[in-house]
Amino acid sequence: MSLELSRRTLISTAGAALAAPGAAPVGVPKITLWLDNVEDASLRRVKQLGVDHVSMGGPRIPWDEARLRYIAERLKSAGLTLANVMIGGFPNAVYGRPGRDEEIDSVRESIRVAGRIGIPVIEYNFYAHRAVEGYYQEEGRGGAGLTAFDYDRVKDLPPLPQEGAHTLDEMWRNVTYFLKAVVPAAQEAGVRLALHPNDPPAPVSRGSGQIMGSVEGWKRLIEIVPSPSNGITFDCGVTREMGHDPVETCRYFGSRDRINHMHYRNVRLRVPREKYTETFLDEGEVGMFAVMKELVRQKYPRLIYPEHPPLLDADREQPFKGISSGRYTGFAYTVGYTRAMLQAALVG
Repeated sequence: MSLELSRRTLISTAGAALAAPGAAPVGVPKITLWLDNVEDASLRRVKQLGVDHVSMGGPRIPWDEARLRYIAERLKSAGLTLANVMIGGFPNAVYGRPGRDEEIDSVRESIRVAGRIGIPVIEYNFYAHRAVEGYYQEEGRGGAGLTAFDYDRVKDLPPLPQEGAHTLDEMWRNVTYFLKAVVPAAQEAGVRLALHPNDPPAPVSRGSGQIMGSVEGWKRLIEIVPSPSNGITFDCGVTREMGHDPVETCRYFGSRDRINHMHYRNVRLRVPREKYTETFLDEGEVGMFAVMKELVRQKYPRLIYPEHPPLLDADREQPFKGISSGRYTGFAYTVGYTRAMLQAALVG
């Protein structure tokens, strides 16, 4: 067999593995998209991109098993797997206020529901405040819209009355209390928790510290309760936003089996944590192929979400409600790029 034929066979095999209905082989990353609903049009568009695994926002806690099971079955009927659900609705736990124990009970019950249904990953945030006021839009190639961040826009904003201001130590105490209560339930249910990093990773957000605004914070988090159920959403874009090497960071957390979800995007950095632009996947500072090769080397088996697509004219003119942010054409680009990187990494 010639070298060229052998290579073609490998590429064909990799492509078939990625395109097959249901789950990809064990140890192969799986591309996901975020769905806002389970209407036929949304399911068709996801399948047309060759995506078989779906992420969604969860209902109000505690999760109703019948409702969530209906969603999972509805997706299954279209050849899709519900593989990651975002949980929220526990502000008292985040801020350390009265009522947090009741919220934590609801989180634990929701985790048990996910386990019974077979949802492998629950993603969550633990922000005191997300510094979204620092975002603005830049013009990219051909007039495409790119999301940029400037800390100067948010650094002097006061705390919001409903949130208050919280020190970094206070936020660490709150997340420690939370994790010690919920991780055992996740272990028992066979569910992995994935805490998303602070994004944007501003040093201080309306007077509050950011526990997930540094790689050091990510490392500290996974040691609070040592368990694969206590992991992170590894975001190679946020890693670069903070001035760190995404491949090295991926290796650190992957070698400890603590990457429970993954966001795949690129950025152009000006000042670490303070000034950057989210770019097209092919033009930023992150070595996207190097990151993918590291994930494949690790045999990372969970989801990759090529999030935050550029805003293209097609989506300005005709946004599609059903897929996150309405940017279906932008996601077609990010999914296609991600599939190419994955197929290339699989053949070495």
